[in-house]
Amino acid sequence: MAYTRKDVSTLTRAEKRRLVAALLEVKRSGEYDEFVRIHIDFYVSDGEDGLRTAHMAPSFLPWHRRLLLDLEQALQRVDASVTVPYWDWTKDRGTTSAPWTDDLLGGTGRPSDHRVTTGPFAHAGGNWEIKENVTDTEYLTRDLGRSRDPIELPTASDLEWALKDSGYDAAPWDSTTGKGFRNKLEGWGSGRGSSSWRNHNRVHRWVGGAMVGGASVNDPVFWMVHAFVDLQWTRWQRRHPGARYLPAEPPAPGSAQDGRIVARHERLPPWDVTPDELEDVSGIYRYA
Repeated sequence: MAYTRKDVSTLTRAEKRRLVAALLEVKRSGEYDEFVRIHIDFYVSDGEDGLRTAHMAPSFLPWHRRLLLDLEQALQRVDASVTVPYWDWTKDRGTTSAPWTDDLLGGTGRPSDHRVTTGPFAHAGGNWEIKENVTDTEYLTRDLGRSRDPIELPTASDLEWALKDSGYDAAPWDSTTGKGFRNKLEGWGSGRGSSSWRNHNRVHRWVGGAMVGGASVNDPVFWMVHAFVDLQWTRWQRRHPGARYLPAEPPAPGSAQDGRIVARHERLPPWDVTPDELEDVSGIYRYA
């Protein structure tokens, strides 16, 4: 029977306690840090050599869908009632609204070094030391809204801009493509600075701190952001019946994207699963 992922703003006190407890236990066991390491290892950009799976590629959505499922399964081994909630950033847009409450994720970082000092994931509590990172920082950091150079979260109209595109993705299948739902949702735009960050990318920048870069999994809000991204994929599928993951076939041998992206029926590293197999998860979970 499919379970339900809820809007984080609707969680009861008990549901928040159980989610936090499960996250802390998965962290204590060392399993959480493996998820951080996987994301760091598979964060390959356009400018690097090799296969791109997690970002700047068509597989952005199925790759994170599978990572979410793995984390959710780890949480449910601790507490079978726990599911990953989603954060609707078009609705809960404040720095003290859900999910930034003391009984869930805690709030923004302090001005001096962006260190998070509130909530169950504050370093002082002794339960959330950053062990896998791209810097030497051992504590969780945030800068909600970017205090020195403020930006706004994406709006419902920003999401609509992505959702109305009936094509899943388009050549050249990277961060520069101007067509397709995937890149419009992932959020790579032209130009420099904040104007080039759309949807998912802008949310990461708005949260700041640990959420900027390959080690973003260190902030538990990562999962809530990507649950909402995943929800948009399901909404896009309902809006465009018959639309499928693209490309359906691998790029031609010798082309610029040959060996750099995953086609619909190819294995999606690091798992033995294909994007095709991840397009329909209605038998596993649904969204409230």
